[in-house]
Amino acid sequence: MNDKIALVTGAGSGIGRATALALLREGYSVVLAGRRAETLAQTANEAGTEGKRALPLVADVGDPESVRQLFEKTKQQFGRLDLLFNNAGTGAPPVPLEELTVAQWRRVVEVNLTGAFLCTQAAFRLMKEQSPRGGRIINNGSVSAHAPRPNSAPYTATKHAITGLTKSTALDGRKYDIACGQIDIGNAATEMTERMRQGIVQANGEIAVEPTMHVENVARAVLYMAGLPLDANVLFLTVMATKMPFVGRG
Repeated sequence: MNDKIALVTGAGSGIGRATALALLREGYSVVLAGRRAETLAQTANEAGTEGKRALPLVADVGDPESVRQLFEKTKQQFGRLDLLFNNAGTGAPPVPLEELTVAQWRRVVEVNLTGAFLCTQAAFRLMKEQSPRGGRIINNGSVSAHAPRPNSAPYTATKHAITGLTKSTALDGRKYDIACGQIDIGNAATEMTERMRQGIVQANGEIAVEPTMHVENVARAVLYMAGLPLDANVLFLTVMATKMPFVGRG
């Protein structure tokens, strides 16, 4: 039985849910963080008896006070944190860049970038003081950290920024035995990628159906990264549908 503690943001659906369930099966106790209590409860219920080691906590990662309470409750319940999976994310409507509103831009930045920073900062404060010291942070980067899709400026910009946050976290975490890596995911079959089955806009303006992969492949990749000892680190890992238009995109 694993005695480690993990916190997964965006645990109510998609990649977050699949990863949280995989961690529970692996023996972790898992804090399920997300904005909707009902979807977090569904994740815990899907875990069956293993869900007894799940702690659903409603939180908005873009809100500093909400993040503070999230990590305070984690500390109160478990006393430590070994793994943070910064997974929560959102996008803006796929409209031309010049039609985006400032509010739409700010919301994506608030969740995808500021949220990851706030959770990383809170994890640092906990991990550097606990005994044994240290832990691991894994950021969900997306292949959009490398190549954009049409009409995706806010999402793509924040995912490129996550790469910078990952590198800075990996560097600044060294002195506290905190490792940080990034998983860049391409076309995992979730609610967010459902539209790919009907076809989505390509760089040349055409509409094309894109291949997807089972989300469990992502969960297994995160488990591999998480399972390394703290003196080893996967800094960047890409897991993607083999035939998706990423290599050569555009």
